[in-house]
Amino acid sequence: MSELLLPPEHRYAKRIAAQLNDDGSELSILNLGPTHPATHGIFQNILLMDGERILEAEPTIGYIHRAFEKIAENRPFYQITPLTDRMNYCSSPINNMGWWMTLEKLLDIEVPKRAQYLRVIVMELARITDHIICNSILGVDTGAYTGFLYVFQFREKVYEIYEEICGARLTTNMGRIGGFERDWSPEAFRKLDVFLAEFPAAWKEFENLFERNRIFIDRTVNVGAITAEQAMAYGFTGPNLRAAGVDYDVRVAQPYSSYEDFDFIIPVGKSGDTYDRFCVRNAEVWESLSIIRQALDKMPEGNDFHADVPDYYLPPKEDVYTSMESLIYHFKIVMGEVPVPVAEIYHPVEGGNGELGFYLVTDGSRTPYRLHFRRPCFIYYQAYPEMIKGSLLSDAIVILSSLNVIAGELDA
Repeated sequence: MSELLLPPEHRYAKRIAAQLNDDGSELSILNLGPTHPATHGIFQNILLMDGERILEAEPTIGYIHRAFEKIAENRPFYQITPLTDRMNYCSSPINNMGWWMTLEKLLDIEVPKRAQYLRVIVMELARITDHIICNSILGVDTGAYTGFLYVFQFREKVYEIYEEICGARLTTNMGRIGGFERDWSPEAFRKLDVFLAEFPAAWKEFENLFERNRIFIDRTVNVGAITAEQAMAYGFTGPNLRAAGVDYDVRVAQPYSSYEDFDFIIPVGKSGDTYDRFCVRNAEVWESLSIIRQALDKMPEGNDFHADVPDYYLPPKEDVYTSMESLIYHFKIVMGEVPVPVAEIYHPVEGGNGELGFYLVTDGSRTPYRLHFRRPCFIYYQAYPEMIKGSLLSDAIVILSSLNVIAGELDA
């Protein structure tokens, strides 16, 4: 391939010319993305290749052009939740709950135990759907479509539970400062019981389909391996770090929403390869199911689904239409006229892909002075060029799939 296909200032142009001049070998450039289906999102990798083998890679992000953090700094606190939905949209409720907990830390609000348990249930459901998507799509990328079609129906069942809770499915905008906007309906609990009864058998079959499958093992074992030291140096968290043998989990290291009340283990791998990342996520699904059952068994009596904080909790809409006091509170909260402390805080939660953090600086005004989202995908995606160097193009696809890079977390 001629180096004229690249602008002369591109870092690969001289490399190609040098290779052609020195030993006569022919290198090529391949644009993997930004719209190729194998990238699972709008981002690009410019690959320098010797036949099918990758010599170097240069990632490019920024195709979504959203500037969420700057938008958030010009919005009242209540209007920022829809922005969090659109980071990791595969597990939106975790983003929502993390943002509300950040504001509750800022405002020193104690959430009722029942509301905390309800949050745990919905966050673990979101973790399950996130892992369903990651692992079933990894199967598709190795040529096995059946597993994806089989377990995806259970993602829909979880979305039906979301609908009962908040009326939305993918981008949920769920919850309020202090808890939920309404109590869960009996139908939400009924659908949750059905999911807990039907899903485990299907997930076990999904595991059996892949974990001892010779073709899948050959495609994933020792592919895209990363050591614990490398993972920590890159700032890995979540399943990708635990697959490398580091048992760091925010739910245990810095418990929130009463996670300390539940018994669960942290699945870890050894080799940090694609197969270990797959197995760790499989095991985490079982732990999430266990946590949900424990939360249901320990659920406090009553209907305390939000804290008693009228300065920050939106009143019921029917009261707004009939009560002047409720109308005033509603107006002041929505318009951001309730003062907040001047503070600098950070609050992390264990997202579907790792530590999802909210760094918030306030100056007492109606909007954040500074808001930074710590998106786990943005951080570990930086390791991708190193992880695929020397591998085949087909390996690069499954490595990317096993990392579960969500494009919404790359541009903020």
